Amino acid sequence: MAESMQGLKRSHRCAEVSNALEGQKVTVMGWVQKSRNKGGIIFVDLRDRSGILQIIFEESKCGSECFEKATKLKSEFVAAIEGTVCKRVGAVNENLTTGDIEVVATSLRILSEAETPPFPIEENSKTKEELRLKYRYLDLRRPDLQRNLVMKSKVMTIARQFMANEGFLEIETPMLCKSTPEGARDYLVPSRIHPGTFYALPQSPQIYKQLLMCSGYDRYFQIARCFRDEDLRADRQPEFTQMDMELSFVDVDDVIDVNERLLAKLFKEILDVDVKLPIRRMTWIEAMNRFGSDKPDLRFGMELKDISEVVKGCGFGVFTGALENGGSVRGINAKGQGAMPRKKIDALVEFAKTYGAKGLAYIAINEDGTYKSSFAKFMTEDEMNNIVAALSGEPGDLLLFAADKNKVVWDTLGALRCHLADQMGLLDKNVFEFVWITEFPLLEWSDEQNRFTAMHHPFTMPMEEDLAIIDTDPGKVRAKAYDIVLNGNEIGGGSVRIHQDDIQEKMFECLGFTREQAYERFGFLLDAFKYGVPPHAGLAYGLDRLVMLMAKQDSIRDVIAFPKVKDASCLMTNAPDYVDEAQLKELGIDITVLDEQKTEE
Repeated sequence: MAESMQGLKRSHRCAEVSNALEGQKVTVMGWVQKSRNKGGIIFVDLRDRSGILQIIFEESKCGSECFEKATKLKSEFVAAIEGTVCKRVGAVNENLTTGDIEVVATSLRILSEAETPPFPIEENSKTKEELRLKYRYLDLRRPDLQRNLVMKSKVMTIARQFMANEGFLEIETPMLCKSTPEGARDYLVPSRIHPGTFYALPQSPQIYKQLLMCSGYDRYFQIARCFRDEDLRADRQPEFTQMDMELSFVDVDDVIDVNERLLAKLFKEILDVDVKLPIRRMTWIEAMNRFGSDKPDLRFGMELKDISEVVKGCGFGVFTGALENGGSVRGINAKGQGAMPRKKIDALVEFAKTYGAKGLAYIAINEDGTYKSSFAKFMTEDEMNNIVAALSGEPGDLLLFAADKNKVVWDTLGALRCHLADQMGLLDKNVFEFVWITEFPLLEWSDEQNRFTAMHHPFTMPMEEDLAIIDTDPGKVRAKAYDIVLNGNEIGGGSVRIHQDDIQEKMFECLGFTREQAYERFGFLLDAFKYGVPPHAGLAYGLDRLVMLMAKQDSIRDVIAFPKVKDASCLMTNAPDYVDEAQLKELGIDITVLDEQKTEE
């Protein structure tokens, strides 16, 4: 039967007990990790968020009643124990911070009993994630998950201290907003008081933080919850946390400077890693040409090489056809992979097709310097030698090529180099390679909408030197936008904002909005701009993604206390769920159930 604390107070967390306290009395409380009854002595590993501490119960020292109670301790029982800190009699446990001491118990209270959990509470659990997420409150007891959440808390604390010292004000912005659909889908919230109308949950505090700049709060900062109704991936969730900021009277270099110093502080204080400043910068077009991605992983080479000039007159129709259609032919060199079996090469071809490629050409260079290739019969010996030379091919290398429109080639080879690097063991999670990507295209063409869309958002400032071509060649206009990338992951992004009326109107015109449509969506912001708006710029981090990389995890689910799964549902609470008919009636909502065929469509 569970006992009460009856005025008992914890003196230390488990891992706070050290050999400096030898001979002193302590009171510790936590969960039983395991209990081992050796006859006249009971060993109990007590666990709390700080770590594990070994407790010893000996009948001669704790009394028969206490000892009898200790025999009932099982995994996940919650216990309060008083005792004396002693040096370990047995072997020291090098894996524990408390491995050289133990507590000899003098009293025990069982605060709560526990059923046998559905899986062991242990680090690096092999239990299926679905089961662990169903019992997330148990999963969160695991020391590795607790360390992740402790790290996330420290990141937020240090960031707040840094931003305050830099003159930023932490200001909250609304969670119930106006829907301005331009990008990901909004989560909508029906209004009871205004029937038929809806709020949207914020995808980001973007408009509000720009309004704060109009209001004179020249340095704003917020750790903000954001919501996007989009398909999920390992590093995406329907609700997530942004570390958001906006600054007035600044340009690109000012925003980059404060953020480089923030990142350096976080990595030094939390991981004792020195971030070399200034962080390198790379334009968007350079990143795409060299790495096939605007979030390049710089922990390894395997850069893309454009061989369009080398093959432009060759006899291989796949190459020449791509060039005739305005595309390119590019390749990567997987060093030392020339002996890869054909079955694995075929798997790479199928992988490439998922990124829009029609196929993948290859040259395997044998150790004797001869070639094994999928297209050699269409080429002369000189042409083959020139291609190999262009990729610095050596005996034992595997050269892989894609030929298509630039976007397809970039996407295919950019993903392929990361896929191969993973297979080749080149992705060291202890290495942190930062890079700023700058000069993004301002606009990108959407075939689906048959118009240009903003690559970042409609308030991003074009580079001044490109304003002259915004009417004649809008697709070539570069933005004053910047992303901070770490190990192939975009961890933050931002831009200088438009603060001039004429440029903002031109931007809306490029996006296909009439003046009326622009005011319908963003009128309150455009009206605010009439009353004196300072030049301003900002940046927002995906905080979960940043902590995921710092904690060397593969998914942001491992740094979020209660995450959703791929279909945006919560296995623990069964959200989303149906609600009472009375609630729907009050909101004026009628549910139409689609038949199975329409649902599939």
